[in-house]
Amino acid sequence: MKKLKKSIAIILSSIMIIGITGCSGTKTEKTESDVKSSSKTNLHYPVTITTYNYKKEPVEITFEKEPENVVAIYQNSIETMLALGLEDKIKLAAGLDHEVKDEYKKAFSKINYSDQFALDKETVLMEQPDFILSWYSLFDDKRLGEVDYWHKNNINTYMALNSGVAEERTVENEITDILNLGKIFNVEDKAEKITDEINTKIGEASKNVKGQKEQTTLIIEYMDGKIYTYGAKTLGGDMVTRLGGKVLNPEGGNIGEEDLIKLNPDSIFVVYMNRGDEKAGQEEVNKILKNPALSSLKAVKNNRVNPIPLGDMYCSGIRTIDGINAFAKGLYPNLNK
Repeated sequence: MKKLKKSIAIILSSIMIIGITGCSGTKTEKTESDVKSSSKTNLHYPVTITTYNYKKEPVEITFEKEPENVVAIYQNSIETMLALGLEDKIKLAAGLDHEVKDEYKKAFSKINYSDQFALDKETVLMEQPDFILSWYSLFDDKRLGEVDYWHKNNINTYMALNSGVAEERTVENEITDILNLGKIFNVEDKAEKITDEINTKIGEASKNVKGQKEQTTLIIEYMDGKIYTYGAKTLGGDMVTRLGGKVLNPEGGNIGEEDLIKLNPDSIFVVYMNRGDEKAGQEEVNKILKNPALSSLKAVKNNRVNPIPLGDMYCSGIRTIDGINAFAKGLYPNLNK
């Protein structure tokens, strides 16, 4: 009996040792992996970013960790998130003026996109977000309300700089937005890769047009029957200036057909939003080309009236390269022959 008890004790001890060893090995392996991931996160956060309120005052916000439930509204907000590989963080998206770029359509198909173009506060609240990424115009009383409301409820916000916050809307602001999102989501390497490509392409485009005769242009958009011009301090104006072009009516604002005829630019860029309508761009261009009152324009006679998507020259985000290329081709058509 003693021998039997001794044998049982030995067997049980062996099982316990094997079990402990096995568990220990598994635990160690998991812990090492977790430590690496945790260390990377702990070293990165907290992250403090400067954004703005509706009064255009700077506001500092701090992220203790990577946002998990994001509401992204408008073209650049959605596409930048997709370009950074963050589609799984988007809880709700809205506000596309154009289809997302082809390379991001697969990722876009995985996210929850709302048919409600500009989301209201109640809709966003239902999603329980921890981060809202949008434009200046949305944070007014009639839509989402002031950013202070969200910050008091531990929900961070970020306004695209060129959406109405910055007095001068520049390519640098687009780069800053992308880099800031890289910091917020701890994907700085991806953000830097995108901005490096933007800088490289801008440099190439500027080099290609160097030495060309200065070209005058107007960037216009038909709004409520009026002709609105984008001035030199807009993002589109900055792109044109970088390419050696001259934006006429540099202060921007509404003009009449008589003013357009008097300015008589070498080329005209007509801003459009297609929102699923493939003919939208040409329809906007035809408002000039097929208008008998404007037939004397140089741009009409030389067929230099060009459509340009709003998303390529207003809060362009990852489309900044597309905007630069579009302006380069329209300003210097002889370089494309």
